[in-house]
Amino acid sequence: MAQVIVLAGPSGSGKSRLAQRLGLPVLRLDDFYRDGDDPSLPRSTLGIVDWDDPGSWDVDAACDAIEELCRTGRVAAPVYDIAANAAVATQVVELGPHERFVAEGLFAPLVVAECRDRGVLADAVCVRHHRLVTFALRFARDLSEHRKPPWVLLRRGRRLMRDEPHVVAEAVAHGCRPMSPRRAEAVLGRSSATTR
Repeated sequence: MAQVIVLAGPSGSGKSRLAQRLGLPVLRLDDFYRDGDDPSLPRSTLGIVDWDDPGSWDVDAACDAIEELCRTGRVAAPVYDIAANAAVATQVVELGPHERFVAEGLFAPLVVAECRDRGVLADAVCVRHHRLVTFALRFARDLSEHRKPPWVLLRRGRRLMRDEPHVVAEAVAHGCRPMSPRRAEAVLGRSSATTR
């Protein structure tokens, strides 16, 4: 049975870029957000859905998808469009010859214990930069992807920068090892050569 490398970190810390550089199949956990018309979604002080609140995310669906991918080598995962606030398609993630894959996303720490209990966890890492670096990377990414209006991105970015140490501490409390993206690539890169 395959195993998952859980890749956590603050929004904009480089999880997606690192996941791609590792050369392993990637399951994007951010695609497991709940649709924006779900009445149970938490709201922020900005008057919009609080996408940084774990209540906006479907942890059970994410864990089930991870386990299915580990056991069968294939899973149909949602494709979430942040601008549309909804899943707009599905995509098939396949392991091919790999015995490990990466599951990355903002709420990745929340799957660590369950993956360990289900016997599918290979490793869990939290990537992090200095807060100002993360702020700049996140703002540039969100602007280029037209995720939200610039004023929303700036206000949200300042709040996320303030909360970043707490996000990293929470990831560590859930069982993730904190390290820079460069260090994580060196440590986790050894897994990319593992095949079935």
